[in-house]
Amino acid sequence: MKNERTVTPYNGYLMLSIFLVLILAAIGAGIFNSIALIIIFTVFLVFIPGGLFIVNPNSSKVLLLFGAYKGSVKQNGFYWINPFYKRIGLSLRARNFESDKIKVNDKIGNPVLISAILVWKVSDTYKAAFEVDNYEDFVKVQTDAAVRKLAGSYPYDQFEDEKAEITLSSDFEKVNSDLEMEISERLEMAGLQVIEARIAYLAYAPEIAQAMLRRQQATATVAARHKIVEGAVGMVESALQLMSEKEILQLDEEKKAAMVSNLLVVLCGESQVEPVVNTGTLTH
Repeated sequence: MKNERTVTPYNGYLMLSIFLVLILAAIGAGIFNSIALIIIFTVFLVFIPGGLFIVNPNSSKVLLLFGAYKGSVKQNGFYWINPFYKRIGLSLRARNFESDKIKVNDKIGNPVLISAILVWKVSDTYKAAFEVDNYEDFVKVQTDAAVRKLAGSYPYDQFEDEKAEITLSSDFEKVNSDLEMEISERLEMAGLQVIEARIAYLAYAPEIAQAMLRRQQATATVAARHKIVEGAVGMVESALQLMSEKEILQLDEEKKAAMVSNLLVVLCGESQVEPVVNTGTLTH
């Protein structure tokens, strides 16, 4: 496998000046009827213009001579090269690519929809021009392959894999870092540099999205209830302890149980509690 070789051709302005001088010389030869000089100057006049070319900023030209790679011109400017050299233009600008949303199973088998955004550019013009057939199509296919591999390496979340340290939905920095590394390794052979890669879209597939949403809602409800009950028990404990310390009431175990039950109903209930005024005694 060859690597890129940078070359600097002749200055184009110098060759253009020589071309103009040759035009004047050919005119002078015509005036003096010098057939030999006219032929020589005409050959050079035909030969020089074909070698002039321009390299724009963040662009390059790959040079070939009868199928042999001779180098790449990456410095912008006006140049002249042997007219028999074939020049292939390649852009060195950074480019964006957003992959299609693809359906793939995560580590535990749940189907998810995922896509990625990639910022890349050509770094090695020889590899980009000759190691792959079409480097732009190569980027698309390899990005999709890297996204599929990444999605299958981690679970979507921790609901079904509580021991998972890294998930697609939460550990974005690690996931994006792994994606960038995976794509970089795949595009290296084509002489392409990955500037940034990150997940652009991530969701459960439509066929399981509603079920997963209900599961998440149920899990959130259970967690909220746990916190409510934990707080209510603490409040009841504090109330009983405070009444005992201040000797507000002397309650036996049965009355304590009734009070605890009533307080828990008040504190844990979803609907607003309607107070009932007791005009009798505590035991009636």
